[in-house]
This record gives sequence, structure tokens and C-alpha cells, in this order.
Amino acid sequence: MAAKSKGKSVSCFGYPLSIFFIVVNEFCERFSYYGMRAVLVLYFKYFLQWDDNLSTAIYHTFVALCYLTPILGALIADSWLGKFKTIVSLSIVYTIGQAVMSVSSINDLTDHNRDGFPDNVSVHIALSMIGLILIALGTGGIKPCVSAFGGDQFEDDQEKQRSRFFSIFYLSINAGSLLSTIITPILRAQECGIHSKQRCYPLAFGVPAALMAVSLVVFVVGSGMYKKVQPQGNIMIQVSKCIGFAIKNRFRHRSKQFPKREHWLDWASEKYDKRLIAQTKMVLKVLFLYIPLPMFWALFDQQGSRWTLQATTMDGNFGAIQIQPDQMQTVNPILIIIMVPVVDAVIYPLIKKCKINFTPLRKITVGMFLASLAFVAAALVQVQIDKTLPVFPAAGQSQIKIINLGTNNATVGFESQLNSVNVMSMEWTDYMTFETSQLRSLTITYGNIPITKPVTLSEKSRYTLGIKNNMVDVAAELLSDEVTSKPEEGNNLIRFINNLPDDINVTMGGTYFGILKPLSASNYSLFPGGRKDEIMAFKNSVPCSITSKAFGFGSANTIVINGCSGDVLDVLYSEDIPPNTVHMAWQIPQYFILTCAEVVFSVTGLEFSYSQAPSNMKAVLQAGWLLTVAVGNIIVLIVAGASKLSQQWAEYVLFAALLLAVCIIFAVMAYFYTYIDPNEIEAQLDEEEKKKVKKDQDVYEKQVEEDSRM
Repeated sequence: MAAKSKGKSVSCFGYPLSIFFIVVNEFCERFSYYGMRAVLVLYFKYFLQWDDNLSTAIYHTFVALCYLTPILGALIADSWLGKFKTIVSLSIVYTIGQAVMSVSSINDLTDHNRDGFPDNVSVHIALSMIGLILIALGTGGIKPCVSAFGGDQFEDDQEKQRSRFFSIFYLSINAGSLLSTIITPILRAQECGIHSKQRCYPLAFGVPAALMAVSLVVFVVGSGMYKKVQPQGNIMIQVSKCIGFAIKNRFRHRSKQFPKREHWLDWASEKYDKRLIAQTKMVLKVLFLYIPLPMFWALFDQQGSRWTLQATTMDGNFGAIQIQPDQMQTVNPILIIIMVPVVDAVIYPLIKKCKINFTPLRKITVGMFLASLAFVAAALVQVQIDKTLPVFPAAGQSQIKIINLGTNNATVGFESQLNSVNVMSMEWTDYMTFETSQLRSLTITYGNIPITKPVTLSEKSRYTLGIKNNMVDVAAELLSDEVTSKPEEGNNLIRFINNLPDDINVTMGGTYFGILKPLSASNYSLFPGGRKDEIMAFKNSVPCSITSKAFGFGSANTIVINGCSGDVLDVLYSEDIPPNTVHMAWQIPQYFILTCAEVVFSVTGLEFSYSQAPSNMKAVLQAGWLLTVAVGNIIVLIVAGASKLSQQWAEYVLFAALLLAVCIIFAVMAYFYTYIDPNEIEAQLDEEEKKKVKKDQDVYEKQVEEDSRM
């Protein structure tokens, strides 16, 4: 039996008081981890300015590392430091990692370009990677230790209290996850620092860092109350050595005439006892079933990457509140809290009443099928989003939009490329696409006045042709539009055109757009979506103002200043890029289906693994289960990198098809699986061992008796 170092045994309502510190520690740690992870992919994309694919790849590499390091943590705890020292040591590493991530996101660390983005981005990248590696070592290393350390605090006769502790422990995990995925996106959405247009990532990472520091302090404060099990050697090492010796021994005797053995692991019998070999057989039987499972996690963990990026192109206006793209991840923990008791208390009993034998492996199969279905739903949403996205000019093409700022109707001809276009006064056209090299001039007929305007276009560029009549002639200006992609993160791009005969100074919401000459345009400036701002124009130092309309989310707009009546501006709004029109609520069905999949897959998988594992090897299967999560995230990197699909909906369908194929394979494997009772097998082994010991004892006593007669 493992030796325990006992602290001061203090009880509260029949429970060791020490578990209070462990539960609070877990809540703070999970808040720290999930809070940081919720905003991570957006940090990569919008702060480090990586594209969707690189952001997704680094995100899943980090998650994979977080689920590989638990093996290292288990080895350190069981073979060297013990659980308490391992948790403390790796929590310090974890806290440092979170602090480094917060520092890496301070956009005033280096010089910045005109848009406020860091010029020397390599400094931020280097710090971010160091921080993420430290976090992965910390969170993964303590993962297999904290829950087991909590279980160590109970006496052997406190089985009921221990069971309730694990329920409370699981609740603290979900509470930390839920609160952090609500709070940290709100913190990220704030504007802070000298470059105020940048999101407040230092705060979004800083709060999780502070919670991790609190987690460490709380855990250390309870040190004197803990029961600390001394390291007794790692069962995973014993299993690995047993398997290695069996393979080596079988290979060594491959060419000799040895009697065949029932199982290849029986070749380890020369060195290892029968009990360990039998237990290892049971473990390998379950681990074999784990082989297809990583594909489920490959889809499941894309909630934090692809699905979050999908939400950035959607409308998050829920009336009184504005939902941030990364806050949509909260749908999963909310549904988990609701659905776990519903499924256990309602769904499973109904299935049982229908005389359906819904075995654990069948539940896992259904979970994989539902996850595949969730990605089909995500693909359907993506198709609708793609329909709303603007079409930008390709290589060799340019686009022109016409806006008529005068009092008469105008007709514009484009040589031989398109038919002439009629534009009414104070109206505009959509963008029209032309072959860049073939359009050299425009013919403009304004009232009865025709003019020809030479144009020089750049490929893959957009332009606005502003036309206006005066008393004697026609003025036409080809204005370059800087926008080459749809604004992301729900932001809007705003610019102004001066339709007055005099120079004006323009500001909007505190942003200065400069001095605009007649029939000239300002540069676009970025504004958060969903809000209204005051527009002020100064003509000869006389101010006029008006409150802008709400522009929605993800749009680009040109605001034409037509005049000033009293002190009120007369403006015209021209939409260059339409706002996001597909609502984020349309993501709820895919989250719902995926959560259903998680309930029947993840919860059942853990239960199945526990029931099929020998008493002293449940940690081995837990490590194997965590390993499937890591491999699943690696699969995302491989599939997304190898597919080279240009359409996101097609990638969703690809993942859904792959999981469906794996689901069929798993169903076949499950059909041939025979459920076992490890306790019964171990009891038989114990009985055989007792008989062997008794037989050896009888032989020994008989020999002693014979010797005494001689």
C-alpha cells in the first residue's frame, strides 16, 4: 500500500477541509486555461496578423501539446516528485507562461505601422511561443495529478464522500470554463494602450494569468492539511517494459522451435508475473479500440479555431447585447450543464424502455456520427455566409463603382467592355468588374455635356468614380478604394467624400479624417461595429454635426457630406461592402449537435475505459484517452494542410466525411469486442495465485515432514 504523509486532518461536514483548496485551485486553473484559449486564435489572426490556416495550425499544435504533456506529468509525479510537488512546480511554470503571453500581447513593446500593428512582430511571436510552450507544460503536467491528489485526501471508508468530491470537482471545471469563455472575450473586445484601435489582448491574457497565480497561492496555502502519497513507481513504465520485453523475447525466439503461446504478451512470462501480463492484455484490448477515436477530437476541438473564425464573419447583434465571436464557445459548456442530466435522467431511460440495448460502444458510435452531422450543419451555414461575401477583383481585373454627386442624371460608357450605365442624382452603382488592360477611358454624359476621362487602373484594385456637374462643365474624379477584403471581427470601415465647394475638416467619434478638398475622399478608418458616432465637419471653422446611423458589423461605407443646414450636417450613406447578415444564432444548431455528440461520446468513453480497466491501470487508460485528444488535434493539422481546399465549407464536408468513414470502422470493431469484468478476472488470478501458493506450501511442508523422518 502506498505510504501517505498526513497533514492536519481537519473535517468539515464529513469532508476533508483540504479538498476546498483543491476545488478552488481547479476552478481558477480551468478559468485560466479556457479563458486564454478562447481568444487565442483571434490573437493569432488579428494581432500577429497570421492567416486563417496558420492561426488554426498553431492553435491545434498548442492544444495537442497540452494533451501530450500529461504523460510527462504522470511520470514525474509517480516516479520522482509526488503529486503535491509536481502540481506546485508545474503551476509555477504555468503561471510564468500565462504572464509571458500577457506581455507578448502588449502592442506598445515595439514600433508600429500606420494602422497600429507592431512592425517588429517577431518579438511578439517569440514571446508568444515561449508562453504557449510553458502553458502546455504546466496545464498538461498537472492535469493527471490534481484530481488524483484530491482523491488521496479521503480515507478508505469515505467512498461516498470521494464520489461526491469528483462530482464537485467536475462542476468546478465546467464553471471555470463557462465563466472564462464569457469574460475574456469581453476583455479582449475593449480598446487599450496608446494604439487605441487595437483590442485589449494584454487584459484578456492578464486576467487568466492572475487567476493562475491565485490558483497556485490557494493550493500552497492548504499544504499543511494535505495527505501526500509518496511516489511508488509508475505503472505505465511497468506496462511499457512488459510489452517491450514480450516483443523482444518473441523476436529473439522467432527462428527457434518453441511452443506457440496463446497471446504474444505471454512471451513476457519469463520475466513478469501472470497478473501484470493479464492486466496489460486488458489495457491493450481497450487501447486498440481507441485507434479510431482521435478523429472525433479532430472535429470537436475546431470549436475554438474554425468555428470561432466562422463567427467573425457573422452578425453578433442579439438586441441588447453584442456577442463577440469567441463568446460563441460558451454555448458548449452551457448545453453540457443542461444536457448531461437530461440525457441521464430522460433519454437513456426512454431508450431502455424501448428495449434497445444501448451499450457504451454503441453510444460512442452514435457520438461520432453526431459530430459528423454537426460539421455538415457548419458547412451549410458557411455556404450561406459565402453568399453574402463581396467579390473582389482577381488578377488582371479591376472594379469601379459610380456615385453621382450632382443634380442631373448621368450616363457612363466603358469603351466596349460593358453597356452604358445610367446613374440617377445622389445614387450609386454596385462595383463593376473590368479587364484592367482593356479599359483606358470612360465616356461620361452629364445632362447634355459629354466628356471623356482617361483612366489608369491597377489590377486587383477597386475604385469609386465620383461625378458632379456645375454651372459650366462636369467634374469627374476616380478615387482609389483601399479595401481589399471584408472587415473582420465585426468592425466597420468608414471614409468621407466632400461634396461641398469648400475645404472641410472631418472627425467621427474622435477620429480625425483630415482636410478634404472638394470631390476628394479620405482614407478608410476602422470603427467597432454596432455603434453610432458623432460626425463633425468644420467649414471655415464653423462646426456642423450629426449622429451617424448604426452600420451593423463587417461593412465598409462611404459617407458623402452634402451640406450644412444651420449646425446640422446633410450626409448621404453609400455602402461599399454590405455588413454581415448571417446571424451568429445560426451556429447554435451545430453547437447543439456537437454537444449531443460530446455527451454520448466523451462521458461514455471515460465510463467505458474505467469499467474495462484493471484496478491499478485506470491511470494508463486515462493517459491513453488524453492521447487521443492530442492525436486528434494533430490530424487537424495534417488534413487541413494536405487538403488545399479553397472553400471553407468544403473543408467542413471533408472532415464530416472522414469521421463518418472512421465511425463505420469503429462500429465494426465494436461489434467484435467482448466486454469483460476486470474485477472478476483479477479475482480468478488471485484465486489461482492462492492455489499456487497453497500448493507450494503443501509441497514444502511435505518435504519438511519427509526430511524430519530421515
